[in-house]
Amino acid sequence: MANIQKVEGKRGAKFRALVRIKGFPPQSATFDRITDAKKWVQDTESAIRERRYFKTAEAQHHTVEDMIKKYVKDVLPQKKTTKDVSLHLNYWKEQIGAYMLSDVTPAMLGEVKERLLSEPIIKTRKVSRKAGCAVIETKSQRNGATVNRYMASMSHCLSVAANEWQWLEVNPMQKVKKLKESRGRVRFLDDDERERLLKACQESVNPFLYTVVVLAASTGMRHGEIMNLSWSDIDFSNRRIILEETKNGERRAVALVGKALELLQELKKQKVRRIDNNLVFPGSHVRNKGHASLRPAFLAALKKAKIENFKFHDLRHSAASYLAMNGASLTDIAAVLGHKTLAMVKRYSHLSDSHVSSVVESMNKKIFG
Repeated sequence: MANIQKVEGKRGAKFRALVRIKGFPPQSATFDRITDAKKWVQDTESAIRERRYFKTAEAQHHTVEDMIKKYVKDVLPQKKTTKDVSLHLNYWKEQIGAYMLSDVTPAMLGEVKERLLSEPIIKTRKVSRKAGCAVIETKSQRNGATVNRYMASMSHCLSVAANEWQWLEVNPMQKVKKLKESRGRVRFLDDDERERLLKACQESVNPFLYTVVVLAASTGMRHGEIMNLSWSDIDFSNRRIILEETKNGERRAVALVGKALELLQELKKQKVRRIDNNLVFPGSHVRNKGHASLRPAFLAALKKAKIENFKFHDLRHSAASYLAMNGASLTDIAAVLGHKTLAMVKRYSHLSDSHVSSVVESMNKKIFG
């Protein structure tokens, strides 16, 4: 039901429109012309019946900063990767936090996307020298994959605001095109590099380095998965490691065989751990109840082995590459690495070309003789 009243005032007549629909709070507005009031009544009644009006109204009462703050408080604690998402959302807050949600458009989000891609990232670090402490400044730029991660964090925030809080009618990020991402880095150790690195790790003063590197190269486990291992995670009788907490949130069993199994069994006998810490690779400092830090030792081993352009995560790539070169299918590699889809392991497909050829050859022989 709608009602329009003419109200006389010092500055002339005004027209106050009132819309009442059962089950919804009344809405009102004042206009200079009756034609405007009638149009507003018609549009508002239609929007309320289609349940569009209140989302629009909420968008006019909340800023982007309000949305991000609520998301960080209510939603972010439930996610596994909070550090990167917080970084991404803080950037969006700095750029468009003052705008009302009703003013956020795909074009505005697209401008921020281009800014993310083009602006330089300046990092500073202190380096100790004989004459004192010097500050070194480096500049870099975000790639397409990184910018897409920023967009994904903001998109989920907008989706929650639209679907759960009813602050928006739709998520405007859905209309912003993602950037093209590179195929992905594939750096793995060849036979000679692997021998040199393992030798350097064996000679390291760090008691865990050799075992950790062998475990990473033979299983494809991530750095965090390895360093946070507890002895209770290792099932020696069934020769496997059970990872309860993984990046994709699913439980995963990792086969434990060969050299990696031998090294862990030997480490278990040595009992190189504190009584108050069940970690397989505990920190050495009495106050440190977390895992050990291998970065200095790993970098030193790389330098000694004369291996360049190599990161710890590349041991995971190495494991996947060895699997591909030894005939494993992409499905097998995805299962070992713990990927839900084949998209992430397609980068190794060229390494298994010979295996694919043999499968095709075998099929042709069987069918055509």
